[in-house]
Amino acid sequence: MTKRPSPDPDTLDVRAVMLASESREIPAGALDLAVRLAKRSVAAVHVITIARVHGTALGLPNPGLLPTKAEWEEQRSILSKAVARLKREGIEADGLVLGTRAGAKRIVKEAARLNCDAIVMGADPPRNRVLADFMWSQEPYRVRRRARVPVFLVVDP
Repeated sequence: MTKRPSPDPDTLDVRAVMLASESREIPAGALDLAVRLAKRSVAAVHVITIARVHGTALGLPNPGLLPTKAEWEEQRSILSKAVARLKREGIEADGLVLGTRAGAKRIVKEAARLNCDAIVMGADPPRNRVLADFMWSQEPYRVRRRARVPVFLVVDP
């Protein structure tokens, strides 16, 4: 499978941008890129953060595997900081915290539902594909493989 090249963010016209996070702090570089994309096209930014559900027990939901109150609160804090920064930049922004086991699938689904023309995410450096399938930190690369819209990954140093 060949990797689709991402278009140049400075030439991309968008109706809406999704700024997504799979439980990590949203890096400043990702926020800056979302601001740049949104200002160029006068677009709204939808911020999505994922509170990870750790699994099921025998196919049934188990409260012990759901995100804790502290994890929900951490995601709300990440979300509110990002939305506040976007609004300070004069961009229309809203946000949502979702609990799911399949972060990439849910991010792509929400981007389609909200008619987003681009997704921006912070990411760790890419790992070996076999190992990456077992690592939650590699979720941005799964989003890039699944999405039909351009996905811009800002790699954390």
